[in-house]
Amino acid sequence: MNPNFTKSADGLIPAVIQDASTNVVLMLGYMNNEAFEKTKNEKRVTFFSRSKNRLWTKGEESGHFLDVEEIKIDCDQDTLLIKVKPAGPTCHTGSDTCFNEKNASQNFLNKLEEIIHSRKINPTDNSYTSSLFKKGVNKIAQKVGEEAVELVIEAKDDNADLFKNEAADLLFHYLILLSYKGYKLPDITNILAERHKSA
Repeated sequence: MNPNFTKSADGLIPAVIQDASTNVVLMLGYMNNEAFEKTKNEKRVTFFSRSKNRLWTKGEESGHFLDVEEIKIDCDQDTLLIKVKPAGPTCHTGSDTCFNEKNASQNFLNKLEEIIHSRKINPTDNSYTSSLFKKGVNKIAQKVGEEAVELVIEAKDDNADLFKNEAADLLFHYLILLSYKGYKLPDITNILAERHKSA
């Protein structure tokens, strides 16, 4: 990976910062070669601050560091995409993202899958999800069936809140079943995408 820092007069290239778990774009910063090398070597995002006119490690004052999971570069070699694990809110306003993401909940499924996986590999006594994993596939599958029936029943009525809550319960238990079987939601959505291509 060889970013081309010579394309701009100031030797800076933009770096798009994205949450590795949710895919939400968190912020945009700029890097020179020194900031890029520091980021790459320390696995923690460092920018070149145009206002401070120096290297600036995100979180150096707040403690809300951006730990690097993956670095990608675009086809022109002059823009970086850095996937990170944020240690707290990214924006100075206290928001998770500088773009005031209104639909962050749409990306929550990725985070929920991580939480479910964590309950699977690090079970705790007071976790409902851990207790389901402990009981095995029969109990998990039974819960999926029960939630599906409850959703069908609520679909026949006109209570929107009950319907949405039962839909959420079904989706939650479905994700637990997928995790138990060793799969994630993209394994299923990829199948749907392939079916769409051939439709």
